[in-house]
This record gives sequence, C-alpha cells and structure tokens, in this order.
Amino acid sequence: MGVLTPELRAEAETIIARYPAGRERSAILPLLYLVQSVEGWVSREGLREVAELLGLRTAEVEAVASFYTMIRLRPTGRHVVNVCTNLSCALRGGREVYAAAREAAGLGPGQERSEDGLFTVHEEECLGACDGAPVVQIDFVNHDRVSPERVRELLDELRRGEVPQPARGAAPRDFRHACRVLAGVEELA
Repeated sequence: MGVLTPELRAEAETIIARYPAGRERSAILPLLYLVQSVEGWVSREGLREVAELLGLRTAEVEAVASFYTMIRLRPTGRHVVNVCTNLSCALRGGREVYAAAREAAGLGPGQERSEDGLFTVHEEECLGACDGAPVVQIDFVNHDRVSPERVRELLDELRRGEVPQPARGAAPRDFRHACRVLAGVEELA
C-alpha cells in the first residue's frame, strides 16, 4: 500500500485541478506537502506517488524535494523546530538558542530527532525574519526574539500538548497539520 490513501488521492486530484491544463507539474510542492502531512516526511514511495500523479519521473520530483529545506526526506518528530543561526540571529544569541533547543529536546551529538519522536531540531541558515532575531520556527510558524529560556518554555508547552501562540496569526497543531495547510487542503483555525 502506498502513502496516499484513496481520500488523500482525491485531495491530490483537487490540488492538481487548480492548475491549467499542461501546467499540472506546478502542483509538485503542494503535493509534496500533502505527502509530508501523512508521516511528517516524504519517503521514496511518496516521491514515486507524486511523480506518478504528475506524469513525471521520480528523479524529477526528488530534485525539487531535495532543493527545499521545508520538504523533509528523513523522518521527523511531531514538531519541527528550526533555529536560525545566520548572522543577524547569531549576533543576537541564535547559537545559544539552538543549543538550548537541542538540550530541551534531549538531543545528543549528531542527533536531530528526539528519542520520543516529539521533536526534530534543525539549525537553519536563514528564516527570512532578521528583524525578529533570534528567530525560532516551530511547525512553519516564526517566534521572534527568542531567548534560550524562552525556547525551553516553548518546547515544554509542546511537550504538554499546548500550541505556543506566535506574535502574529494562528498556529498549526503540529508539523503534519502545517503541511496540510501548506498543501491547501486545510485552513488554520
């Protein structure tokens, strides 16, 4: 059995139908997000299914998926925590925030995903929100001016099943829900 259930295949067809005839391949990113919403990452089988839906080769889909850091090609935790350590964030404590996030998630050297499967913590080159440095992105939602203490609080909230509220807008329940929103098949509540 594949990654996409009959219900998800119907959603995929709805996504593809949004694009003009002959431009169906433009649906590749929303379809990758849809696949990622199933298990929190895009497996080889998921790449193959997207390729099949769009009449592409798996290598073409993989080339797109591997280009974008938001598409995960390895299993992730329930919550994906990206910490910017680029210049603006680094100068304002981003590296310390990253170290605190790793510690709060219980990660050892070289480990990106927590043993309990709750967190993936990733060092991000830039999140494009330098005015809020240091920035932590949780399930695609930015949190600005985060200190090491605050990142610990954010991970504790997630551990308790709470959804930390960003300064602006609504937040998804978790990484998989965020992927469904980005695929265009659900809305934020």
